[in-house]
Amino acid sequence: MQEREKFGSRLGFILVSAGCAIGLGNVWKFPYMAGQYGGAAFILIYLVFLAILGIPVLVCEISVGRGSKRSIATAFQEIEPKGTKWHRFGWFGIIGNYLLMMFYTMVCGWMLYYAYLTLVGKFEGLGSDAVAGVFTSMLGSFPTMAFWMIVGVIISFGICSLGLNKGVEKVSKVMMLALIILMVVLAAHSLMLKNAEEGIQFYLIPNFGRMSENGVGTVVYGALSQAFFTLSIGMGSMEIFGSYMDRKHAITSEAINITLLDTFVAIMAGFIIIPACFSYNVEVGAGPSLLFITMPNIFNNMIGGRLWGTMFFVFMSFAALSTEIAVFENIISMGIDKWGLTRKKAVSINIVLVILLSLPAVMGFNILSVIQPLGKGTAIMDLEDFIVSNNILPLGSLVFVLYCASKNGWDWQGFLDEANSGIGRKFPSSNILRSYMTYVLPFIIIVVYLKGYYDMFKSKPAPVFIGWMIVALAFLYLIFFLIRGGKRKSNKNL
Repeated sequence: MQEREKFGSRLGFILVSAGCAIGLGNVWKFPYMAGQYGGAAFILIYLVFLAILGIPVLVCEISVGRGSKRSIATAFQEIEPKGTKWHRFGWFGIIGNYLLMMFYTMVCGWMLYYAYLTLVGKFEGLGSDAVAGVFTSMLGSFPTMAFWMIVGVIISFGICSLGLNKGVEKVSKVMMLALIILMVVLAAHSLMLKNAEEGIQFYLIPNFGRMSENGVGTVVYGALSQAFFTLSIGMGSMEIFGSYMDRKHAITSEAINITLLDTFVAIMAGFIIIPACFSYNVEVGAGPSLLFITMPNIFNNMIGGRLWGTMFFVFMSFAALSTEIAVFENIISMGIDKWGLTRKKAVSINIVLVILLSLPAVMGFNILSVIQPLGKGTAIMDLEDFIVSNNILPLGSLVFVLYCASKNGWDWQGFLDEANSGIGRKFPSSNILRSYMTYVLPFIIIVVYLKGYYDMFKSKPAPVFIGWMIVALAFLYLIFFLIRGGKRKSNKNL
């Protein structure tokens, strides 16, 4: 077995891990949800759920990584009690990481393409319909999307090929610091635009009227789900960086730092987008239309718009690439741990494999657009996203929590010993928190999981809806069946 690499600095671990957590949802989804669901009132609820849900699961996942010194492919195999079957979940992580990259690489390509378009002035002089036409034209062009997807894959794997310290850590430090600087500059510019104060009021002033209009339950679940998914927990994307950690610092401190940085980026994104939308009297939309249609139109009408637009899409490209690099590092490590590959060989194999696996999502918007797997108007990307976001992430998080808290896994004391090794804030050891981690937190995750299925299929005909809910329950049963597939005999860590 090859010697395990370690991060060169604590800052490197925090920035690389935060780079994995910081994704495109931080930029377009969080600001919109905050404004629509009551401003600061929503943000407060969101922060509460980060504390009681996101951080505990993140601590569990990083602890498994540091305790095993392996990727998710073989982590449980290293530390599971003898006679138990937790190692079966390694395949969930392997499948999840590849599935995520099967569509995320394409979206990363969109960001790189738009950074190029704004840099060379392709949007200058275009009307609103023409700007929208650029996005439609891109989706319809297989060569364009494939080219920029491949550019992103080559850049990211090229960085990973240099190793953890000289590649992933070194480049991610620069990229994340540049991302933060770009955010601050862009936010300061947006705040100086005409009518920006109206956008800030919409975004940050508590508005309980908007909460009531949307329904308190809807708002609470929106905050809950955003807090859960924002940290990319559940499929080993954070676990891998725990495996590169030393034991100088307690994991809870590091999990809080990652969460704070992720939240800072999400909130700052709102300062960039929402005041600009109010200043130019455009609707604060969500999703691709906000990034690829609304924002280019805003920059077109802005003094120095070409500069600000280029900076914005470079910032977006950094956010996308930081996640792509992190997940590629996980995929490379899985090849090293499970199949004994060298880093060079793992990169060579996976750069080809990931490109090939990403092509269906690219073709789903043009050549294969007739395939609509989740109903009319959906694409292949939607199915891949559904499998990852609605299944692997919540179910994987459930596995991490149950392993760390249950007697059939690490057991409470074994988890605490790993999580609290080193200086810094310790994970509380109270019996109340143990009960919360053993029963309440798994229940919340199950609610998030089942509600995700409900929201996805509630508008479908009754037989289809019932069928998909049965599928959801079947997957849940499978998780508990696998967990009970062995009896605890001994623990390698004890």
